[in-house]
Amino acid sequence: MATINELQPPYKVGYFVGSMSAASINRTLSKALLRLAPQDLVFTEIRIGDLPLYNRDYDGNYPKVARDYKASIAAQDALLFVTPEYNRSLPGALKNAIDWASRPYGENVIARKACAVIGASPGAIGTAVAQQQLRSVLSFLQAPQMNAPEAYIQARPGLFEPDGTVTDEGTEAFLRGFMGSFFEFIERVLTVVPAPR
Repeated sequence: MATINELQPPYKVGYFVGSMSAASINRTLSKALLRLAPQDLVFTEIRIGDLPLYNRDYDGNYPKVARDYKASIAAQDALLFVTPEYNRSLPGALKNAIDWASRPYGENVIARKACAVIGASPGAIGTAVAQQQLRSVLSFLQAPQMNAPEAYIQARPGLFEPDGTVTDEGTEAFLRGFMGSFFEFIERVLTVVPAPR
């Protein structure tokens, strides 16, 4: 178990992209966030596309893909969720991934990890409804969440280059500030939330 003195940067951040699409706006947003993040955050994508549909019949014998997936989450200091909004809700693939991470009972690897939620959409509300539903799930899973700044990004055409470069100075500054705030939030959580025994 880590002691307070060991909880120093760089911090390991696992990030989820809630869309399965290779051309996802939110995958491009994730690239932008990684480019603009403080250097003391080290990122690993937590891939969710290979997980089967969760079924509690697996609880006694998790498949290897799910065990490896849970181990990758457990190894992180914090989690960043980059989610689209489908039909005024979070994507099914992302909810499925969270269900795998939280089961079986007593083996929730999301608990106590500092979390941030962000998303982009062509629509004006920028994934606000999906984010609120995701926050409700994370609250139940005892995951400390960065409540502010909130980030609902309207992905207008040309806002992002394919490599994650942000073409609008105001949006770039906002996203840089969001990631700076997340770094500070991670430090606070690691200081006050005891590590699991």
